[in-house]
Amino acid sequence: MENEVKKSIFYRAYMTTVFTGISTTILTMLYDLVIVDLFNFPSYAMINVATLIFFVNILFLAIGFIYYGFISLFKKGDIFFTIVSILLTVFLVWEAEAHTVNMQFRDLLTGIIIIIGIAASLAIPFLFHNKKFEEYIL
Repeated sequence: MENEVKKSIFYRAYMTTVFTGISTTILTMLYDLVIVDLFNFPSYAMINVATLIFFVNILFLAIGFIYYGFISLFKKGDIFFTIVSILLTVFLVWEAEAHTVNMQFRDLLTGIIIIIGIAASLAIPFLFHNKKFEEYIL
């Protein structure tokens, strides 16, 4: 007989965002490496593998608290979270396009923002509600 422990909503929300953050870090690093090598972009001090590892993971730790706040305060909190995340992603892409002078840096930054935005707005709610993810990963 298997002893199954009920995981709290905070634990599930936070661990889902940690898992998504680690996966997103890998995706953004691959994107950075492919774009820099494929298009011969110069190496940027602000966006490199080390900064992506730290920034994306710390960002997703904060997103974990925000996601938990949305799902605990609102009845359809995951839908509100998705809408807010998509709007924030669109705003950040618009800002990056409008205020970045170097076209290569703008393309790199925009791609990273889109990857992070998709992961935050779509992957987190999907994985949070996925029973197999909860059973096998969490």
